[in-house]
Amino acid sequence: MDTDLQRWLAYLRAEKGASVHTVRAYRSNLDRLSSHLARSDRTLRDASLMDIRSWLSADRISRSGGRPLAPASMARRISAVRSFYKWMLREELITINPTARLSSPRVPRRSPRFFDVPDAAAVVERPTQQGWFKIRNQALLELMYGAGLRVSEAVGLNVSHVDLDERLVRVLGKGSKERIVPFGPPAEQALRNWIRQMGGEGALFRNRSGGRLSSRSAWRIVRDAGLNNGLTGAHPHALRHSCATHLLGSGADLRTIQEQLGHASLSTTQRYTHVDAAHLLQVYRSAHPRAQGPSEPED
Repeated sequence: MDTDLQRWLAYLRAEKGASVHTVRAYRSNLDRLSSHLARSDRTLRDASLMDIRSWLSADRISRSGGRPLAPASMARRISAVRSFYKWMLREELITINPTARLSSPRVPRRSPRFFDVPDAAAVVERPTQQGWFKIRNQALLELMYGAGLRVSEAVGLNVSHVDLDERLVRVLGKGSKERIVPFGPPAEQALRNWIRQMGGEGALFRNRSGGRLSSRSAWRIVRDAGLNNGLTGAHPHALRHSCATHLLGSGADLRTIQEQLGHASLSTTQRYTHVDAAHLLQVYRSAHPRAQGPSEPED
């Protein structure tokens, strides 16, 4: 691997607190750029704007079977390269940032998926599996929905991070930023049942071997709980989005939701206003007598 790339990845892990998934994705992108440059006997330090555009064009074709990459996928590649060269310039390893004039495609903002309250309740109260696993799964689902946790935050918890009496959990979020957030009585009871069953300290959510539950396994637990209740495509983000949407719908302000979810920017939280407005419109059109089309005249 390129020496500069190694140093940058170490910087992301140690100083920026980037997640394992982010580091892996950034490394993959820069590795492919490095390989593309090597075909012309060039290195990452030598890259020009034209070189980077050439790589993006070639990578789009080779990675997508000739079909255009989605704007979001291209934007992620450009974000990784920009971040790397900003660091290179700051470290005085280059004198000109080749990505300064590199533009990103416009990425349409999608409304986050969320469950209605009855569907969310069904998912967290009726998970799959039996015995020890069902107790664990219900505790995991109740906490993710009740506290609005990211899947990585949930599986990274230790027993010591949870205060059941105060119904608070200490979470290590993105960028190693710590926050303390509340959860409700259903999550408290589910966690008490699980901790009583599991016993001991260390990882809060564990696999069958006693090790820490993986993010992939948590995704599967949410997906299967959704399918068990007739909901396809359920994922952890939907539980997190449901938490935020239901808080907003019940009168919570955006600053409170921002703190609950650990968003660095309020603009990230503001997208839930659009979700709630869309939900309101859907309910209005289906329920309000004046929202219906004109009735057929009687003979």
